[in-house]
Amino acid sequence: MFLIPELRSSMLSPTLAIVVYTDREVYGAVGSQVTLHCSFWSSEWVSDDISFTWRYQPEGGRDAISIFHYAKGQPYIDEVGTFKERIQWVGDPSWKDGSIVIHNLDYSDNGTFTCDVKNPPDIVGKTSQVTLYVFEKVPTRYGVVLGAVIGGILGVVLLLLLLFYLIRYCWLRRQAALQRRLSAMEKGKFHKSSKDSSKRGRQTPVLYAMLDHSRSTKAASEKKSKGLGESRKDKK
Repeated sequence: MFLIPELRSSMLSPTLAIVVYTDREVYGAVGSQVTLHCSFWSSEWVSDDISFTWRYQPEGGRDAISIFHYAKGQPYIDEVGTFKERIQWVGDPSWKDGSIVIHNLDYSDNGTFTCDVKNPPDIVGKTSQVTLYVFEKVPTRYGVVLGAVIGGILGVVLLLLLLFYLIRYCWLRRQAALQRRLSAMEKGKFHKSSKDSSKRGRQTPVLYAMLDHSRSTKAASEKKSKGLGESRKDKK
């Protein structure tokens, strides 16, 4: 079975599409500057013929205009539009970076910026877009507020857990001390009771001996008195 050369080469070395990355949204204040980040992934090494192109579509506009181009190692700022004196190239192709900075922002800069990258022979792929919002004062982003709230909640939970384990540790330590004290008291009572029982054991024979002695003395006295009575009868 034979394959057409073009089909065979395409099957053996399939082309991977280049992937471009930008932020989804960026915010800036009037009169300040903002960086529009652009990076890419390519299956090929960074080519000497790599190129970056930035296009701008105003808010509510239909058409996009080219405002910046990088090719053959040189940046080119288009001499048309309001960005011609406010764009600065800060990218580095060796690091797969095609970022630009826009200075002196104004409300008219609101819109969508598109980054397109070509890294021959890897030139097939989708562009990536970032939307710029210019305000009098940059508002606090919802994600930042949400992150702060979540962080605060986690901090409170960790503090409560720490207090719980600290209280539990103190309680267990107190219970152990009470248990040792009760054990010591029970041992003391046991030794005392054993001493008392031994004393009672030693006193019992003495009492019995005293009782026997008193009984024998009483019996002897009774016998003696009885003998004296009989002797008196004999004399009569």
